[in-house]
Amino acid sequence: MTYTTTITSAELGEHLTDPKWVVLDARFDLEDESLGAQLYAESHVPGAHYADLGRHMAGPIIPGVTGRRPFPDAGEFARTLTAWGIDDDTHVVVYDGQSGMMAGARLWLMLRWMGHDAVAVLDGGFAAWTQAGMPVTSEPSEPAVREAPFAPRVRSELLADVAEVEVIRADPTFRLLDARSELAFHGQGPAHDPKVGHIPGAISCDRAATTGADGHFKSADELREQFLEVMGEVPIDRVVVYCGSGVTAAQNVLAMEIAGLSGARMYVGSWSEWITNPDHGVAL
Repeated sequence: MTYTTTITSAELGEHLTDPKWVVLDARFDLEDESLGAQLYAESHVPGAHYADLGRHMAGPIIPGVTGRRPFPDAGEFARTLTAWGIDDDTHVVVYDGQSGMMAGARLWLMLRWMGHDAVAVLDGGFAAWTQAGMPVTSEPSEPAVREAPFAPRVRSELLADVAEVEVIRADPTFRLLDARSELAFHGQGPAHDPKVGHIPGAISCDRAATTGADGHFKSADELREQFLEVMGEVPIDRVVVYCGSGVTAAQNVLAMEIAGLSGARMYVGSWSEWITNPDHGVAL
């Protein structure tokens, strides 16, 4: 069976020693960017490689042009995937500390962007794994050896750029969804950017609402009802999601896929890129 959205701890446990499966630990913290690596060093799923948001999942920041976490060059990311032992026949499982929100779903989306569909996020994250009594280790994983490098098949159609967002935000036949919290949407609470607020025309769609109190994703039916209420009559291929820096919005894309709503795109530059242009409007 190929898992393309989420996977349970029990299901991953059945494949933990499978040489064609690769596990990636994507734990990250916005307030302490070194915390993920520290947590990995203390305890992680056996065999997992550490995937650092800053080093592995983001490219160089260009002041005044990019947001805080632009995608890396596809060729560079392909070399990273090769070092992790990933090729066309590999099944990848990604986990973080928040059921995908930080930054498991981002890595899931990036693998799909590279043309690799056999990738799933561990439902409930590392907490679910340990609560289930599954094995952990502090031993780091060795770089993998593959006969051939990962060959990217970049799917640019999964993403939206700032030029498109400038147009669709005012078009009622599209939906621009802001995946940040309601507070951040209205320019309140902790801020990671010099300006606060949201892109004019966007609708608040908090990514945290995709999971229940137990940290697991809600059912497909629940998620479908939530998103359809926000989307209205707009088809899924006209939905674009964004967040602060292009990380947590991927949680909504993943949740839509779980709900059977396939085709939403992510504006990776997100709010942190939008505000680099002084001509762009800001709404509260």
